[in-house]
Amino acid sequence: MLVATAVPAERDAVARSFTGTGTGAGTGREVRLPGVTVHRLPPFGNGAQVAVDLAVVGVGPGRAAAATAAALTAAALDGDPYQLVVSAGIAGGFAPAAPVGSLVVADEITAADLGAETADGFVPVTALGFGTVSHRPPETLVRDLTAASGARAGTVLTVSTVTGSTARAAALRARHPGALAEAMEGFGVAEAAALAGLPVLEIRAISNPVGPRDRAAWRIADALAELTVGFGKFAPVLGSWKPYDR
Repeated sequence: MLVATAVPAERDAVARSFTGTGTGAGTGREVRLPGVTVHRLPPFGNGAQVAVDLAVVGVGPGRAAAATAAALTAAALDGDPYQLVVSAGIAGGFAPAAPVGSLVVADEITAADLGAETADGFVPVTALGFGTVSHRPPETLVRDLTAASGARAGTVLTVSTVTGSTARAAALRARHPGALAEAMEGFGVAEAAALAGLPVLEIRAISNPVGPRDRAAWRIADALAELTVGFGKFAPVLGSWKPYDR
């Protein structure tokens, strides 16, 4: 399993759920690959052991796609391909559906601003006749993860520009009624996974409301702690899931 995060703090939060510490001594080893470095954790799970690699893939869908693709390609060429790709981190939540401190598992990963502005409003790239704007994680896996953790399931939007106004937040919810969260990497990670023929997940802990940027209201440390707790609950499900359970 490859877990892709935007920044080291998110990577370390996930690592703590598997190891009880960060990515330092005792948590595996660092593997430098062309274009990306992965932190390989000790295998976990009962019976068949599950290997977990963590990669900091950068901010934004383009950088995330490139770094994730580099890791997937290296693993495939090494003869030990990944079976699952996970985009993980903190995110903005659409109130009241996804309040600060909650955990979201994407049942759809959607590029919210990939398309064109027209006189009639925003048109997704698919309506222009090419491309894709959404990826769907395995339904059974989403169901089992939410049941195990109490997380909310819904659409996680990927944007290249973070929302900073009430008007844009409302416009996004109007176009995507099922949206629970907004982040910047999920769709890029999902595109790389899709090209490799692999299933993908996106898991987000909510640190702030989507809308006007009020830094004083952000709860980043609390969201990172929730990410650790969440992955601790996810581990048994991830450890027993098989790719043919899609």
